[in-house]
Amino acid sequence: MTILNKSMLATVFVALGLGTTFASADVWRMAHKMPAESIEGQIFQAVADRIGAKTNGTIKVEVYPSEQLGKDDAILEQLQLGSVTIYPEGSAYLQKWVPELQFTSAPFIFDSREHWSRFMASDLVDGWMDKIEAEAGIVVIGDSTKMVRGPYRVMVTKRPVASLADLQGLKLRMHPDELAAAAWRNLGAEVRTLAWTEVYESIGRGIVEAVNSPVSLVETMRFYEVAPNIVRHDEYPQGLAFMTNAATWNALDAETQGQIIAAYDEVAAEFGPKTDAEADVSLARMKALGVNISTLDTGPVVAKMAEFYARMNAEGKLPAGFLDAVNATRTVN
Repeated sequence: MTILNKSMLATVFVALGLGTTFASADVWRMAHKMPAESIEGQIFQAVADRIGAKTNGTIKVEVYPSEQLGKDDAILEQLQLGSVTIYPEGSAYLQKWVPELQFTSAPFIFDSREHWSRFMASDLVDGWMDKIEAEAGIVVIGDSTKMVRGPYRVMVTKRPVASLADLQGLKLRMHPDELAAAAWRNLGAEVRTLAWTEVYESIGRGIVEAVNSPVSLVETMRFYEVAPNIVRHDEYPQGLAFMTNAATWNALDAETQGQIIAAYDEVAAEFGPKTDAEADVSLARMKALGVNISTLDTGPVVAKMAEFYARMNAEGKLPAGFLDAVNATRTVN
């Protein structure tokens, strides 16, 4: 007796006009740079799992943590080509194609997370996102401000930093971002661009002596072992933009798109409180190990950055309408 495998049965059923219940899942690949056990690693896996559940298994998301598929530039290229389907990161990483998007993470200009969220919903930012889809073939799923990252930003340093004066000459690791690099140079730091996974060793070797980070990632990346000072500075609010290959996204029907956005929204709502709680617990653990935890006096920093933005504006180096949009979204209309 001949035993038919699934593929053969499906062929027979189609030929007979009977259809088949053997639906194969559409496999998506999600790449990210964080350890799987970190709070962000947990978020990414939760979104992947929830997408599978919401779509009844028709979409299966495979997650590749810790830069397994490459570093930022390589992943962005794979995302554009479609070999990677989702890359969750800050929207400023899309500046590779639309430089204006670096200003979604402009340092020390937003009054609060709420202010930043209103700015991100502005017509100005919507226009930048439209350009990304047109020029790079990438879209962002849902509202990236809902997925809290951080929940706030800190600097991890080898030596204490308590004031603007302490930033002078500080060798600071920076991700590839011209605005961020220029801003921190304006504040007196010596900026060195390095990959995220190279930071620990680079601090240990003295190549850099400080790094900016969401507070929730300091412990899992073990930065405190080589730089035992954590300084809260609230550089800018952060969310996680789930960047997606536009062709893959646009090929979905409206119902499936809605299911994926619902998965994102549900995980964002669940992990907001978890991110806050994990940050507090993590800081307590590191403090017990002798790590110094403090808050930077950002008044002089904000004032110096206001001069920086005014100078950029006068030199025509800010995107058209940027300061107007920032100021217009400071309060609720």
